[in-house]
Amino acid sequence: MTTTLQCGDFAAVAELGYEEWRAVVRSLVGRYNPEGVDPKDFAGRVWDRSIFGLSADGFDHNCQRIERTRRDVRLDDVEFYHAVFQVVGRSTVLQNGQETTLDVGDVVLVDSTRPVTYVNDAYSQWLSLQLPRRSLIAHLGMEPQGGSGGRRTRAGRLLFQLALDEFKDESAAAPESVFMQLALYDLIGEVFTPSTSNTVSPYTDKQFERLCTIVRDRFADPELRPREVAAEAGISLRYLQKLFTQRGSTCRGFIDSLRLEHAARLLQRRTLASTNQPISEIAYTSGFNDYNHFSRKFRRRFGYAPSAYAGEAKGIGQ
Repeated sequence: MTTTLQCGDFAAVAELGYEEWRAVVRSLVGRYNPEGVDPKDFAGRVWDRSIFGLSADGFDHNCQRIERTRRDVRLDDVEFYHAVFQVVGRSTVLQNGQETTLDVGDVVLVDSTRPVTYVNDAYSQWLSLQLPRRSLIAHLGMEPQGGSGGRRTRAGRLLFQLALDEFKDESAAAPESVFMQLALYDLIGEVFTPSTSNTVSPYTDKQFERLCTIVRDRFADPELRPREVAAEAGISLRYLQKLFTQRGSTCRGFIDSLRLEHAARLLQRRTLASTNQPISEIAYTSGFNDYNHFSRKFRRRFGYAPSAYAGEAKGIGQ
């Protein structure tokens, strides 16, 4: 079978066995577990490249299912999005309750901080572009949801062709890398954000960035609400809500996202330092004045309770 990625030196990439494939994939993007094939019969390959300074990897295998579990997410502790392009075959990607079917040329946005499952009709091959989570969120002005499938638009086709051509060629000049990264981010924003976001202007972009700066500076204040953000920015609450809605997000959601990410970092630090800091104190320090509310939000965001995230038995340290 001829595959799209097999050109030039890519054709020389050797097939890997089950454990070898898992180890290489883990070193690049995290833990993924092939299923639906006897390990003795498994065969797969991995291509590791860079696209305009961003890590990019090609994968193929002959198994029916690839799964990344909650435990894998917790053990890896990586924060990336992956724009995953279907190069050969047909797959279904399941994440965040969404089911996205990919044909050749389609793309899905996968969140490395959430469990994900790939189900394949037959032999499949993908190209995965690694996008630093915070950089992408800052560029888009919103937190996209993993599992979102790219619309079959001109932007989607351009994104696929640009990524595939550059992956196969790897000839971008260094001075162009930063600008081309921004071009990729812009295409990703076009593909994965609601169409209403296309109505924004440079002026509203500046207004929105000002709002984001206010939230980043004050998210740890439990009293911070969208109304307070609007008042500090000198705009109406209705206009604030419109600026976020145009970008497929909400001010409340952005505040909660920053608070939850901060809490997750504090919980990791707590575990590494082996301290007995109460988790309720971490919740308050992150901007939550109600522990139950924090726990529900945290579980919804990361898939497990704060105590489990901290590496403890449920209920201890609260």
